[in-house]
Amino acid sequence: MSDPKPREEQLAYSEQMGKMLDEQARRQKAAKLISVIAHGLGRSASDSGGPLAGLRAVDVGCSAGFIADELALAGAQTTGVDIDEPGLAKARERFGERVDFRVARGEDLPFEDNSVDVVVLNHIYEHVVDPDAVVADIHRVLAPGGVLYLGIGHRWQVIEPHHRLPFLSWLPQRAADRYMRLARKGDHYYEKYSTPAGLRRMFAAFDVWDYTLPVLADPAAFSGGDVIPEWVGRLPEKALAATLPLVPTYVWLAFRQPTSPAGPELRVAPRHVG
Repeated sequence: MSDPKPREEQLAYSEQMGKMLDEQARRQKAAKLISVIAHGLGRSASDSGGPLAGLRAVDVGCSAGFIADELALAGAQTTGVDIDEPGLAKARERFGERVDFRVARGEDLPFEDNSVDVVVLNHIYEHVVDPDAVVADIHRVLAPGGVLYLGIGHRWQVIEPHHRLPFLSWLPQRAADRYMRLARKGDHYYEKYSTPAGLRRMFAAFDVWDYTLPVLADPAAFSGGDVIPEWVGRLPEKALAATLPLVPTYVWLAFRQPTSPAGPELRVAPRHVG
């Protein structure tokens, strides 16, 4: 069944979704993703200038700029891009001295080929009109040794995170729209999630490593204590692995070229996705 409503760009998303302006939560997410990137690249918070010193970073879908600001504070020369102009205005006002904020679409990034060391795509793909085009352009701009951080939800998540409705993302478009109206959450369900298999296909041009279990196993090391109970980290690896289908968000690190994470050994190692 076809989508009854053409998919349009979500302009001014920070005005629609207040959690994009939750500074504490956004900075906590930034701490997690920076720790994952640093481990993958074999860098440390104790490195001179910060764990991302000397690198060029881009936050795709930066909105109000909190994650981009943390990338800059970690030492990276940082650019934030988005089509959310109200969010970018707030970002420039607060962080414009540290971060270069630009209005740009993810499928048409304003960077030369092979020019970026780190790209962050955190809970973005489900919002864009053409996620495959965005992923292809990220691949274009990444340098040979570059890495893409992915915080990605999937279709089979039990509770849809934007509207907090069970099984919403499982439904065909027309049924999802009806569910939204019945729940008085709006007239149209915009977000479009891929299955885990679809995500693997979407990022097939990269060498992907799954950090979801390492983050669950050691939330303190990866700044995940805000959402992961302490007891989860005490579970054996097999028990953690059994919970993976129920985890709503995957943490992936996608390298531009085939490689292995360069950080120290972990209790639970990252898994190679392909």
